Amino acid sequence: MSPPISEKASADFVENDRSQVKSEVDPAFHKRTMRKIDLHLLPILAILYSISLIDRVNISNAYVAGMARDLQLQVGSRYSLATLIFFVPYILFELPSNILIRKVGAARWIGSITFLWGSVMLGMGFVKNWWQLVICRTILGALEAGFFPACTYIISTWYVRREVQKRLTGFYVVSVMVGGFSSAMAGGIAELEGTSGLSGWQWIFMIFGLVTIVAAAAAFLLVQDFPDKNTFLSAEQTAWVLARIDADRSDAQYDHWTAQKFWGYFLDPHLWSFSVLFAAVSTTTYAFAYFLPIILVQGMGYSTLDAQLLTAPPYVFAAVFSFLLAIVSDKIGYRGPFIIFQSTVAIVGLCLTAFHTNNAVRYFGVFLGIGGGSANVASILGYLQNNTSGYTRRAFATAITIGGGAVGGIIAATVFRAKDAPKYRPGLWVVIGAQLLMILTVCANTVFYYIKNKAVREGRTAAIQDRPGFFYTF
Repeated sequence: MSPPISEKASADFVENDRSQVKSEVDPAFHKRTMRKIDLHLLPILAILYSISLIDRVNISNAYVAGMARDLQLQVGSRYSLATLIFFVPYILFELPSNILIRKVGAARWIGSITFLWGSVMLGMGFVKNWWQLVICRTILGALEAGFFPACTYIISTWYVRREVQKRLTGFYVVSVMVGGFSSAMAGGIAELEGTSGLSGWQWIFMIFGLVTIVAAAAAFLLVQDFPDKNTFLSAEQTAWVLARIDADRSDAQYDHWTAQKFWGYFLDPHLWSFSVLFAAVSTTTYAFAYFLPIILVQGMGYSTLDAQLLTAPPYVFAAVFSFLLAIVSDKIGYRGPFIIFQSTVAIVGLCLTAFHTNNAVRYFGVFLGIGGGSANVASILGYLQNNTSGYTRRAFATAITIGGGAVGGIIAATVFRAKDAPKYRPGLWVVIGAQLLMILTVCANTVFYYIKNKAVREGRTAAIQDRPGFFYTF
């Protein structure tokens, strides 16, 4: 029998979690199977996502390691263009990726695109001018577009809703924590300045590109497919996994795409609310990823090496902060209140960084800003997975949500302007506004969920998402 959810769980969440139906499953079998799933599924995806995060934001480390000088990126908006161009193809190719991955196979799809973007990263070490960098960043965005939505989509299909938050958070925060050390690693690599006649920033791109290519080989061997296509569980374990998913949300079996489904999802404002949330939180996370080393150097007066070393500790804090809150969220069964709390923490941190005059306090604000923002990335994805049902609906919602994150990346890349240095207050105000938008969106969804759940319980409307027994999670 699956272990029951906490006695403190809300009535709505208990009603949502239909996986609590009684079965003849031995607890040891349950524990053994879930551990096997976790070990086969999560570590390789977390490692690959760590690499993808490093690859997409290493441009900031290369910037302070001499690339700005060599490629004349300080001229006009060249640096902002090079950062934001990544997100244009990233937005366009996410949904096609989530449609194709079932046909191609997860390992082949993820392994192939990882190898290709690693090759592009390697090539970025040899660009000679700023527009070649922009072209490489465009190609990188197209290739990475298929990765994060695919990971989130795959993970969500393996677990019941009361289990997904800490898994998504664990997957994400491990990646963020490793990514947080990328600046320190890049700082060390940059010390190769002049070796073989190459600049430090060239070595950054070349070494991280080679690491990505090696990781791609591992992806072909280790990335796991969807539950109904897996090869690492026994037939008995697979049947049990599919049964509990079906009991939880009635979508263990793949439902095929149709034009009617696509346009129905496209016109559903509820699905787009997740995209708004993810755009808002990504404005914060990308702002720190792209501009924190620059703010530490130009705004707080640290040396380049010190700034790169000081980038890592806030991400370690964010990992611990995020995972602890995810455990509590899964335990008590709420999602929205945690998003609001984490947004509030981020706002406090951003205000300290933007307006305090003491550098130590401003740096403490970075901890809170990154902690609140990072925690909300996984929380929003868990919020999405708890409130959508069906393979195709989840594939669509995941793609447009992470596409919203790309919009947040574009905003972050454009609002931190060179002329606003060293305080960058207009950009920080935009990020604070994004957090307020998140709070308002969650409040609006909560009202909608309450009204809809109540109407279904009272028999005044049809089942939510045509799934009898499915209720929204607050």
